[in-house]
Amino acid sequence: MIAPDSLRELPLQGVAIRPLLPGDLVRVQEIERLSHSHPWSESVFLDCFQDNYRLWALAREEQVLGYAIVNYMVDEAHLLNICIHPDIRGCGAGRYLLRHALAEAAHDGMAMMILEVRESNQGAAALYLSEGFEEIGRRPGYYPNGATRETARVMSLRFT
Repeated sequence: MIAPDSLRELPLQGVAIRPLLPGDLVRVQEIERLSHSHPWSESVFLDCFQDNYRLWALAREEQVLGYAIVNYMVDEAHLLNICIHPDIRGCGAGRYLLRHALAEAAHDGMAMMILEVRESNQGAAALYLSEGFEEIGRRPGYYPNGATRETARVMSLRFT
């Protein structure tokens, strides 16, 4: 296990992006639980290991630090989940992983990437906007939020 302090010192040194593997799911679910009030279940992650999905792990020395799940439908890449371990957020790791997912989708012939982000998640929305995404709509009640539901901002980025 890598100490969180060492991750903050040199956040991207020695970090690589590789395909996410089913064997990574224990660590992925740990990150998911630390990051979300309503984390995905193991079965949801397992359902994503299909040909029309791209699953990426951000890792250092085999330790998964983040992940991205993208679904390909016709010519549209839908970023379903992107998450970085809380100990290294704010160090550029999320941007690095997002740029990788964008580059791969464009390389694979997708015309655009679309995503939803919680209305309250200003940090993530700012990241997406700074990478060229535009808000194209809202989905009221999209995300669970305790006894209520939260609106999602729908964002897209065209490659062509």
